[in-house]
Amino acid sequence: MRAIFFSTTFRTRLILQQCLISKRLNSIYSPSYGPGNFYHLDHVDLNESKFDKILIANRGEIACRVIRTCQAMGIKTVAVHSDIDHNSLFVKMADEAICIGPAPTKLSYLNEDAILNAVKSSGAQAVHPGYGFLSENTKFAKKLSDHNVEFIGPSSESILAMGDKIESKRIAKKANISMIPGFDGEVNDVEHCVQISRDIGYPVMIKASAGGGGKGMRVAWNDEEARENFKLCKGEAASSFGDDRLLVEKFIDNPRHIEFQILGDKQGNVFYLNERECSIQRRNQKVIEEAPSVFLDDITRRKMGEEAVQLAKAVGYYSAGMCTVEFMVDSQKNFYFLEMNTRLQVEHPITEATIGIDLVHQMIRVAKGHSLRFKQEDIKFHGWAIECRVYAEDPYKAFGLPSIGRLTSYKDPSFIPNVRCDSGITEGSEISLYYDPLICKLTTFGKNRSEALTTMAQALDAYVIRGVTNNIPLLRDIITEERFVKGDITTKYLPTVYPQGFKGKMLNDQERLSLTAVAACVAVKSSIRDGSFKNMLRQTVRSLPKTYTYEILLNDKKVLCHVKASAENKQFEVQIDDNIPVFIDDNFKLSDHVIHAHVNNEIIALQLFKMESTGNVTLIYLGTKYELRVLPEAAAKYMSIMPEKKAIDYASVLISPMPGIVKSVNVQVGQSVSDGQEVCIVEAMKMQNKLTAGRAGKVKFVGIKEGDTVEDGKILIELE
Repeated sequence: MRAIFFSTTFRTRLILQQCLISKRLNSIYSPSYGPGNFYHLDHVDLNESKFDKILIANRGEIACRVIRTCQAMGIKTVAVHSDIDHNSLFVKMADEAICIGPAPTKLSYLNEDAILNAVKSSGAQAVHPGYGFLSENTKFAKKLSDHNVEFIGPSSESILAMGDKIESKRIAKKANISMIPGFDGEVNDVEHCVQISRDIGYPVMIKASAGGGGKGMRVAWNDEEARENFKLCKGEAASSFGDDRLLVEKFIDNPRHIEFQILGDKQGNVFYLNERECSIQRRNQKVIEEAPSVFLDDITRRKMGEEAVQLAKAVGYYSAGMCTVEFMVDSQKNFYFLEMNTRLQVEHPITEATIGIDLVHQMIRVAKGHSLRFKQEDIKFHGWAIECRVYAEDPYKAFGLPSIGRLTSYKDPSFIPNVRCDSGITEGSEISLYYDPLICKLTTFGKNRSEALTTMAQALDAYVIRGVTNNIPLLRDIITEERFVKGDITTKYLPTVYPQGFKGKMLNDQERLSLTAVAACVAVKSSIRDGSFKNMLRQTVRSLPKTYTYEILLNDKKVLCHVKASAENKQFEVQIDDNIPVFIDDNFKLSDHVIHAHVNNEIIALQLFKMESTGNVTLIYLGTKYELRVLPEAAAKYMSIMPEKKAIDYASVLISPMPGIVKSVNVQVGQSVSDGQEVCIVEAMKMQNKLTAGRAGKVKFVGIKEGDTVEDGKILIELE
């Protein structure tokens, strides 16, 4: 155990982020928004009893989130961490830090005995579990209770009742909650799963009983998929939650996913804090959430909220911010109970933004035995909030396969008004294959949805991430896509809008012209810089041309570009083929993290991602990374005689689409395989991914074995 001390600068930054907002007791305040002014802490009553020390049994951004509120309340914190997390932000923020084991979650963050030992040695009076890991683990909550340590969440009885998806459905049925047809018992084996699926009728959802976050959850449309997905879900459930029990229910095709936040205390008060729309998903994991939902009217909202409270009361539920009742809603606004999560949700910031209550603060107060100081009628929406989950993922691969690496450059957009960044990383942080690849929960607020979306676009354009691939291109495209802007969304949004997968932002003619013109100006500024003497009192330029001519290639389309640079007017005049000239102010540097280019008096935001001596210029524009080849006209004519790179036969070579750990290898050298046959399974960030043969043939090479760690792009198996 060791104490962590901050510099004055670091403490000041944390205080600015927290921005304690005072409010009169017994009332709900309207949120105030500004740079860093997004952490709403209810008024702290100094005469109210509190815990002296809280241990956070989690990592990353949620550990940082809990620590911030504890600091504002004057409560000391203890961080527990794996050995590879020793230098993480949450460890530095905590007052004490204890290593509980190696990187694999079973040996660290799911290691109940190690965490209990940390509780004892630190003298912590309470444990906040965050979300995931042990947050819905009945046995862990019971062990804490047996040691007179408060579990900041529901009682072990409530977790057993509602955290377990099988038991929760039985209770919901008894409480007359609107239900999805399904089997409310435990699935014994593969054939039992197939029989249940047939009885219910395909399609069905196979899901982990103790699950959440989209892990251990897959749709089956026939017997073959039921068998296959049973195996994959069982493995993911064991890896993520330490519990491999599964259930099966009817899959409602093309619904909305809307959830209600429940707030309660030990005195029997239970309220709903309205809804969150969570329909934008990939692989059953939420990507973008918002509050309120564009779909619900006041009557439906009240009905859903009252059913959520009715269900919570049916299990004797208490604890603030730790219960979310999730519903599927069809096009006629019929709603069906999906599941209850007895924990703090990932997307809780959008509720805090629109309701004005710090949920973590209330959780800690309630765990200490204090009552809530408001009534249901006090809960009102104030404005609109949208959250984008920024992941270290490649959005061009199945809408997001994990990426790992070190963040060589990192600048979040929290300086923009009405922007909140919940993150557990800093520049230099490592994204590991052992844990969830979340970089940041980016939340924006506005008086209405349009204002919140506009701010989100600005925030995503200003977000600088280098060192790992990220999903900002997909997020940026979604928030300006026509259907999303109209609010016409369902859980099938991604495959419907992008049936061939995400291919990047499709530029219109004007956007393409602006991007090309800026690329030409970047090339000119680079040429001027290269022709200058360094360490001179004034810039000296030798024989610089009046006009620069480039051939620019973008997406297989070539244009000829003439650029005139005016030092007097600090402006570039760019002529692209026969188009009207484009005027761009010379107001940026090549070293700027974000370039705010003035193009014909319109400001557009870009990032210069990379510039090579070969003429390759990579710019990030509207979220998407574009690779342009910018060559002087004299050099461009030689490109036609350059040899072409030999293309890889991807049908004969199986390449790992992401970094991960090999869970199984199902073929050997000399074995014949059919097209689409499973050859291996690679686990990345606790998600199991089945890899298949691209064609029929005989296995020539197998370069992996079970337990191997593989890189993105590694050749795994080759066919003759």
